[in-house]
Amino acid sequence: MTSANRAESFLQVIRRAQRGRLKIYLGYCPGVGKTYQMLQEAQRLKSEGVDVAVGVVETHGRADTAALITGLEVIPRRQVAYHGMAMEEMDLHALLVRKPQVVLVDELAHTNLPGTSNSKRYQDVLDLLDAGIHVISTLNLQHLESLYNTVEKLIGVKVMERLPDSIVADADQIVNVDVTPEDLQKRLKAGKVYQQDRVVNALDNFFAAGNLEQLRELTLREVASQIDFKRREGLQEARSNAPDQLMVCLSSRGPNSSGTLLRYGSRLAGRLNRNWYAVYVQTPSEAPEVIDTATQRLLGDTLTLANQLGATVFTFKGHDVVATIIRFAHEYRVGHVVIGRPGPMPLWRRVLGQSSVAERLIHEARGISVVVIDSQAEERFAAPVAVPPSPAAFALPTRLSEVLHPAQVVIWREPMTRLQVLQSLVLAAQSRDAALDTGALLRRIQEREQQGSTFLNEGVALPHARMEGLHDPLAVLGLAHGGISDSPTKTPIAVVFLLVSPPEQTTTHLQILAAAARLFQDRNLRRKLAAYDTPPDVLAAIAALEK
Repeated sequence: MTSANRAESFLQVIRRAQRGRLKIYLGYCPGVGKTYQMLQEAQRLKSEGVDVAVGVVETHGRADTAALITGLEVIPRRQVAYHGMAMEEMDLHALLVRKPQVVLVDELAHTNLPGTSNSKRYQDVLDLLDAGIHVISTLNLQHLESLYNTVEKLIGVKVMERLPDSIVADADQIVNVDVTPEDLQKRLKAGKVYQQDRVVNALDNFFAAGNLEQLRELTLREVASQIDFKRREGLQEARSNAPDQLMVCLSSRGPNSSGTLLRYGSRLAGRLNRNWYAVYVQTPSEAPEVIDTATQRLLGDTLTLANQLGATVFTFKGHDVVATIIRFAHEYRVGHVVIGRPGPMPLWRRVLGQSSVAERLIHEARGISVVVIDSQAEERFAAPVAVPPSPAAFALPTRLSEVLHPAQVVIWREPMTRLQVLQSLVLAAQSRDAALDTGALLRRIQEREQQGSTFLNEGVALPHARMEGLHDPLAVLGLAHGGISDSPTKTPIAVVFLLVSPPEQTTTHLQILAAAARLFQDRNLRRKLAAYDTPPDVLAAIAALEK
């Protein structure tokens, strides 16, 4: 597809859309021409009568790139004081007030300075899209969160600025900007990428031929996976009842290596186009009063990362980790279990017949594929790659907006305890099914919460249970505008989604639960829900996002 055709295609998307649409120029390295092509498209869109503005474009001193800004409206950047210096950031507020049809936002993975409304530029872009503004942006592949370990192993670079894969997975259009490594090195030597004083060092390090070839190959595979993913999403393939979901096992004893396992699981789930779960089993030796504060903080960060990568997070309490994992796998139709490679076991434990969790899983998890990852050594999942599923990837029997009803939306304006929240949700469920035994249901939910709380770090709780006597799943949504007093999470719990299903409807239960987990990850939706005081407004916002 030529650049002109790509611009015309996005122009058609703009004219059809009500909510903002995102287009990303994706490259494998700085200097391939992402910003240049973005500006070329902006000039074409302007010639077609589209209202285009520049939110932020970084020319890096490239004269030919800077020349393409001529004639485009540039929104002045905001001045931000940082360590006694006047710095500049994109002025999100000015863009929202000006509200052009299309905004150019360069370097999507950029980290904003302290004092701005969002910590990351991609969050600014989400705000623009939510306001109905279309965005064209640029990104280098190595900034994807799930590729952090892969890139480090391939080229020896720790990429500090990263963004969730879901941002790319949910983009409406992706354009691969590609040049050969030889041509890119020529551009670098000619001073078209960096100033001449940086060229020699760049050629010896990041721009070494081997690194460029590795990154280019990774990018081509990623784009191919994106195309295949969009194709499968469009076909809305029927899901089978086979145990094909995926889970990643986490432990407080190895929180520093859990990121590798989660990124591996994210990409494997994307390749399989399946839901995936991050499961932490808390043994008595890992109770909060036993492990130190630093480990607790790292564990919390791990669960947050799992949520950001698209996993549905579960925590359980149990003495037997393997038995808990297998029980979860059978209940949630898990066909693949990802676990870290165990460390060396003392000889005396071997003599006593003890085995590691991974070894026991391999022997006891019949019918389940166990993937053991050596997270401390070379990662072996560099190819093929795939994007993790987006919230729209999995077709539900019905949308959440159709499962929920106004009587099943509860809004609390005063602080509530967790018990009060659960009691209110159970009573709301009974309004849908008068025969529901509320006492039995509350006990069932509390038993599940005692196994491991669903009130985690990302501002959303997903209490759920199975209940005999139901014909269909019951869902109740609670919005804690006044907060939950006895749930001191890093991000205050604002959304509580209760799901109760018949025991025999496992697949439907999982689909609704996974869809809810992904839907309520949307920060713009949570922001809207926090401002709404009536159930119809809440359901309308959910329905609009699901469309």
